[in-house]
Amino acid sequence: MDLITPEIGLFFWQTIVFLVLLFLMAKFAWKPILSSVKNREQSINDALASAENARKEMQNLQSDNEQLLKEARAERDAILREARELKEKVIADASDEAKVKADKIVADAKRSIELEKQSAMAELKNHVAELSVEIAEKIVRKELSGKNEQHQMIEKMIGDAKLN
Repeated sequence: MDLITPEIGLFFWQTIVFLVLLFLMAKFAWKPILSSVKNREQSINDALASAENARKEMQNLQSDNEQLLKEARAERDAILREARELKEKVIADASDEAKVKADKIVADAKRSIELEKQSAMAELKNHVAELSVEIAEKIVRKELSGKNEQHQMIEKMIGDAKLN
């Protein structure tokens, strides 16, 4: 029995020490431990909420970036289309202007050629007329050297004048 009694005493003292320790822990340690656990839990919840907000913000940024890319592509396409149209217009204008200038040059050349042709024809007619007059003069002198021949020529001219 001796063995059981000290154990009951030991059990009693251990229980008292445990209760004192429990009281001290509750009085001094549990509040700080629980508050640090609550703080830790709150910081974890805040970190999770922050991570969720960051994920949502990242999705918003991604959709904004996609929208900006679409707008940039549309603007680029519009600028390229406008540049192509402007290029085609400039080429067409230059072609039209070159055609107008070429037509004017051709028309001026035709006018110049026509004027030169008329001038040459007039000069040729004058020259032919001078030659004809010289030839006629020589022929008339030769043929009209006598009076008889002069009378025949006059009668022939009068006959030709009546026929025409």
